[in-house]
Amino acid sequence: MNVSYLPTDDVALSAELTYQNMSPYYEKYGVEWQQQQIVEQVKSLDNWDIVAEGKVVGTFRLAFEADSCYLRDLQISSFYQNKGVGSAVLKEVERLALQSDSKKVKLKVFKVSPAFHLYQRSGFVVVKEDDRFFYMEKRLV
Repeated sequence: MNVSYLPTDDVALSAELTYQNMSPYYEKYGVEWQQQQIVEQVKSLDNWDIVAEGKVVGTFRLAFEADSCYLRDLQISSFYQNKGVGSAVLKEVERLALQSDSKKVKLKVFKVSPAFHLYQRSGFVVVKEDDRFFYMEKRLV
């Protein structure tokens, strides 16, 4: 599937997708979270839309710190999951990270999330964990 990326135009729409995808995890862990909170939290991040078949099918968000790129969020509409979109996005994240002189990409993922396996297949390793999350990294250089 051909995937492209555009700077996020509509942060509220992007936040809605995040809320839809993440709400089962928020419920499982008793996290009170509203779409507007997501909008406020992501405004300062490097927000990207994932485009396939001429429409926005997901979003990803990056933050840069010292020598690291932090993948703060990767959300893909359920219809487009398990079709190679996530793997393509991770390659784009690595490209953007290297372009910004980052030496590694870091992320955290809910332990119960199937995305954990995507990250493992893409070369991320668990460097720490707590009761909810795996903290993962991938060295780029």
